Amino acid sequence: MGSTGGSTRSAPDATGRVARPERTRREADGYAQEAAALRTGLVREIVAGGGLTDPAWRTAFEEVPRHLFVPYYYETGAPGEAGTAVGAAGTAAGAASTAAGAPGTAAASTGAGAAGIAAGAPGTAAAGVPGGGAAGAGEAGEAGEAGAVRGTVGYTRLWRDDPHPLRRARWLAGAYADAPLATRVRDGELITSSSQPSLMARMLHALQVRDGDRVLEIGAGTGYNAALLAHRLGDAHVTTLDLDPEITEAARNHLAAAGFRPAVVTGDGARGCPLHAPYDRIIATCAVASIPSAWLGQCRPDALILTPLATGLIALRVADARHAEGRFLAIPAYFVPLRGSGPPPQVPTHGLPSRPLLDDSFRFLLNVAAGHMEPVEALALWEHEGRPGRERYGVTVRGDRQWAWLDDPEGAYGWPLGPPGRLQPFPYR
Repeated sequence: MGSTGGSTRSAPDATGRVARPERTRREADGYAQEAAALRTGLVREIVAGGGLTDPAWRTAFEEVPRHLFVPYYYETGAPGEAGTAVGAAGTAAGAASTAAGAPGTAAASTGAGAAGIAAGAPGTAAAGVPGGGAAGAGEAGEAGEAGAVRGTVGYTRLWRDDPHPLRRARWLAGAYADAPLATRVRDGELITSSSQPSLMARMLHALQVRDGDRVLEIGAGTGYNAALLAHRLGDAHVTTLDLDPEITEAARNHLAAAGFRPAVVTGDGARGCPLHAPYDRIIATCAVASIPSAWLGQCRPDALILTPLATGLIALRVADARHAEGRFLAIPAYFVPLRGSGPPPQVPTHGLPSRPLLDDSFRFLLNVAAGHMEPVEALALWEHEGRPGRERYGVTVRGDRQWAWLDDPEGAYGWPLGPPGRLQPFPYR
């Protein structure tokens, strides 16, 4: 399972990555030359936006072929409409001489063990999918000539083996656009995607990996993020986990096709993966309402956990199996919740004027304090404290108690994490 042929695996190099000559990949991949040009454009675009400042991550994005991880994905719009809307982009892609596509407009996630695509930022049309609406995968083996798939009415499948050359060009261009790609849906529920590359770059940079670190990824998705990690750290240092066996099987095959063989495990993301613990880093691509205790228990002291929480990304430094603390990154990130963890808390907006709701920093506070603060109280706090950004908030874990806070974990403003009523009220003194 996961093998792409009968050849013997090459010996790993010094980092543990499988040595696979580029010419071998090109012989097996008819898109290699065009993809390399598009990949160069994508990297240039991310760098221009301030990302990929670490040469090691830049090299990973330059060398890992994203198109091998998205043999098909979905666009919004009926087949005829989609073809008209992006036909020009497909034509341009054939030349493979410029950066592919436009930057994505919303943060997104890789599929999670868990669920896996970012919900679009409030005020945008889509749930992380360029153009609007939640797209999905339907049945992978069924595509009409125009790309429509049963169960995905209103969406168009673009795929590697489409008989029409313009649609193949659109598929390749989209694979290297700085945008999330919807890759799988089941019964109307979005299951997995390939994240917006610029967001992935920021998250990987924030993970602060060092040579020799062992990393657990919660949410295998297409396998692309795991490939970037394996390129940087070596196969033996990376474990990626997902709840859905179909997702892990596909990720394993994609990784093998690209020459990577990290551990791909099927299991509950909230329980982590004790088999390969302890970890120096844990990165999640699904939102959690509180930090699973199993994650801390599977970390080494001074490990780092990076996970979406309340439309932000929290970076927690682990002291031991029961204690961790850290602050949110400044960037927004919208992710579907960890599957099996229940729906996210309702975010009430009653009694609020419309103008503050247009401000991302206020919406973040509403999410952090959901169920623990009245909306009008949140507005008063936000205005009194100078409209604080995400980086002023943090999270503390002390045994069975977890809370989010503003400026100081022992300060005046704090809110229990998790569903209302689950934990004892703040403050924790």
